[in-house]
Amino acid sequence: MSVLASLVFQGTRRVPALDAGERGLAYGDGLFETALVHDGLVVWWPAHLARLSEGAARLRIPMPDVAWLASQVATFVARAPARAVLKLVLTRGAGGRGYAPPEMVEPTLLLSLYAAPMPLPESLALRWCDTRLAIQPALAGLKHLNRLEQVLARSEWRDPAIHEGLMLDTDGQLGCATAANVFALRDGRWLTPPVQQRGVAGVARAWVLANEPSAAVAELSPADVVSADALFLCNAVRGILPVGRLGDRSWAPHPALASLQRRLGRSEPAFDPGS
Repeated sequence: MSVLASLVFQGTRRVPALDAGERGLAYGDGLFETALVHDGLVVWWPAHLARLSEGAARLRIPMPDVAWLASQVATFVARAPARAVLKLVLTRGAGGRGYAPPEMVEPTLLLSLYAAPMPLPESLALRWCDTRLAIQPALAGLKHLNRLEQVLARSEWRDPAIHEGLMLDTDGQLGCATAANVFALRDGRWLTPPVQQRGVAGVARAWVLANEPSAAVAELSPADVVSADALFLCNAVRGILPVGRLGDRSWAPHPALASLQRRLGRSEPAFDPGS
């Protein structure tokens, strides 16, 4: 998907391109946020900002001034199409060769705008991925730039009839989809894997946990997933995505899932099917 527009900052200075010594390119030393833009506004902006701030603190990357960042983002997306995708990348900046972080850090900020993705079917078809997620508590939950596990997992199939893949961790427990969090309905509760050991603390995942009384965090084995009463994926760009098939297992539309989608649409009009 081609870039519609982009801006690069070193500190607060706008620059024409990334530095050749950029640590985000060399080592994945940074964070990113991918957000839906709807009618000139970034959907769930406070949640994206909060996650970025937490990640920057954990990686010890200086966080840009929040008011300055919000102003830059608002100006950048103001001329976006009615529906678009913002990608925000924050890195430790340029530091030359070697893993040791520079003593003086001037972070790099990259803002990119993309066209909104094509709509997916109302019910997704999934597969299991062979690539496993490493267990790494120091990075777990973060939307960091090291996504080679997801790249390898997504390269496992080219079949357009398969929309996503589920990834297990190295202990054999469900981690996530390649680009989404997962919820499974079991015994009347929507369960999603914890993110203290691996995975990403998704913005849409957080909305479900905060707004669905039956939602909870729990480890899920492959058997737990395939025996669930319903399954859905969620992310900040597409919202809630019902799953209709995983391998040989299929699910009919579930009323609890339809209700959750309607509530999301009322809470965030960008996810209203009629918007």
